[in-house]
Amino acid sequence: MKKSWLVTGGAGYIGSHVARALNDAQMHPVVVDDLSSGHREFVAPDVPLVEGSILDTELLSRTMHEHQVVGVIHLAGFKYAGVSVERPLHTYQQNVTGTLSLLEAMATQGVDLMVFSSSAATFGTPDVDLVTEQTPTHPESPYGESKLIGEWLIADQARAVGLRHTSLRYFNVVGSGHDDLYDTSPHNLFPLVFDALLDGRTPRINGDDYNTPDGTCVRDYVHVQDLALSHVAAARQLAAGNALKSIYNLGSGNGSSVRQIMDAMSRVTGIDFSPQIGPRRPGDPDRIVATGQAASQDLDWQMRHTLDEMVASAWQASQSAAADQKDG
Repeated sequence: MKKSWLVTGGAGYIGSHVARALNDAQMHPVVVDDLSSGHREFVAPDVPLVEGSILDTELLSRTMHEHQVVGVIHLAGFKYAGVSVERPLHTYQQNVTGTLSLLEAMATQGVDLMVFSSSAATFGTPDVDLVTEQTPTHPESPYGESKLIGEWLIADQARAVGLRHTSLRYFNVVGSGHDDLYDTSPHNLFPLVFDALLDGRTPRINGDDYNTPDGTCVRDYVHVQDLALSHVAAARQLAAGNALKSIYNLGSGNGSSVRQIMDAMSRVTGIDFSPQIGPRRPGDPDRIVATGQAASQDLDWQMRHTLDEMVASAWQASQSAAADQKDG
């Protein structure tokens, strides 16, 4: 049997792209997902899907044994920062206890390679224009806290048992690398705007009086396929015995404003609209952008897509999904 890589959360939006990229690289992914927010149809037919929770240490251990797992890419978790404020216990259970359960199974099975999907939410609201790996962490939600604790847990286990690992922090993940994989989050900007446009509603911008060139928030948007390729590059480096830094930011280095996103959506979709201007959301900073310099050196990280290409790939996948639902 071939050696494989376990992808937790591999039926989700980002995880499914990572599993496809691993498959393309002949690295034999095995997916574990409880399908609470993932989709069975996002997993390729030739990729084993084990339906279950990462809280089930025994299931993880058995899966690692049966599929000769050599490394883990850990993406499973509760990922809604805003909702985590209302559901802190659930967030900690999934993201902290779940990571602990996974580390226990890895230790039992002698699996010692790990790529962790962390988050820029670990930074909270940085007071710098360009976030680096050295920027202090001040998470502002149970989600951000749980991701930071996940990083600590993995680093502590590495010191104890020699686990080789890296954690990848990223901001706003958008786009689609395959027409049948798309973002189904009820909280993310792209799906919200597309749903509004398809329903004939006018999308909204929250605040246009920020201290930015066009008055709207500037954020770091990265294409999901570029992200997936860097997860695979990290796994390859670890498997080859190469040392990696414990943390990498996967950032664009410059960012885009919410108005630029809206303009791109109008261009790409051909739907002419002027977004409604709503009030600011409390706590939204003017600008959050990260550099991806370290990752570009070690993990083949690069921005391979323009903003219009990010929007176009996401729009095409969402239209494809809408057509499938209609046919279904």
